[in-house]
Amino acid sequence: MGDQQKISKLIERIPPMPPNLILYAIPAFVLLILVEIVITTVDHRNLYKPKDAASSIAMGLGNVFIGAFTKAFIFGAYTLVYQFRFITLEYVWWVWILCFFADDFSYYWFHRISHTVRFFWASHVIHHSSESYTLATALRQTWTGNLTGSFIFWLWMPLVGFTPIMIMTMQAVSLIYQFWIHTEMIHKLWTPIEFVFNTPSHHRVHHGSDLDYLDKNHGGVLIIWDRIFGTFTPEIERPHYGLTSNIHTFNPLRIATHEWTDIFRDLGKARSTRDVWYYIFGAPGWSADGSKKTTRQLREEIKITKDI
Repeated sequence: MGDQQKISKLIERIPPMPPNLILYAIPAFVLLILVEIVITTVDHRNLYKPKDAASSIAMGLGNVFIGAFTKAFIFGAYTLVYQFRFITLEYVWWVWILCFFADDFSYYWFHRISHTVRFFWASHVIHHSSESYTLATALRQTWTGNLTGSFIFWLWMPLVGFTPIMIMTMQAVSLIYQFWIHTEMIHKLWTPIEFVFNTPSHHRVHHGSDLDYLDKNHGGVLIIWDRIFGTFTPEIERPHYGLTSNIHTFNPLRIATHEWTDIFRDLGKARSTRDVWYYIFGAPGWSADGSKKTTRQLREEIKITKDI
């Protein structure tokens, strides 16, 4: 068999990519944002700031555009790993349920590490850069996450037998679910729902820049992982949204790249291999000279102050 025939056979074995469910959900996103704008304007809450909302929408459109190219690569990576799977899981209902839990577990760890490792935070910080908390904020998505390897947290799934189509479908379902929890219009839901699922109340905490709320409630659809792994905090007071040091810009390009720019700037100040490592892979806020603080350092300072 010639090389051309081998390549043709290989291409035939690659399954088609699943439809992009996010695109189908966009009309619903737009409609719900318009409803929220009307309701919050009528009751004089005026949660929407036009420039901020426009920036979030621009970030969302950029994410969709970049994803049109990068998701093909990610699908290829999942497909490659799937060739070495331990077992084959068929398209039956109970496998889909397993896939849901596996995806949500993967998302939790991706999300948690994105708050504790600066390399991944540089992409994820975009989502936290808005000082508003509305449905439009849900659209403020990264432009660099796929490019910098966020998908590696899911690579174990094709290895154990979940098909690439199942994985990417479940990832889309998770993102669609998380749209509606970006709102202040819903206070708290029925207690059993609040115990199991990620809700607006839980996710408001996650977007809070208050010290008690930092790096909490990382769940996607479920909040049980936070309860199990000790990162859950209930909403006690209304959070202050945004970053501990806000970027004060509505420029989408600046929003998308500001932390990467800061990393390169910090690397210019590095005086050792250790500094280089921590500026890239240390916790967000780490600095060699102590001019900036990590979440852990901020909490230790508060604890020391209280003890005095």
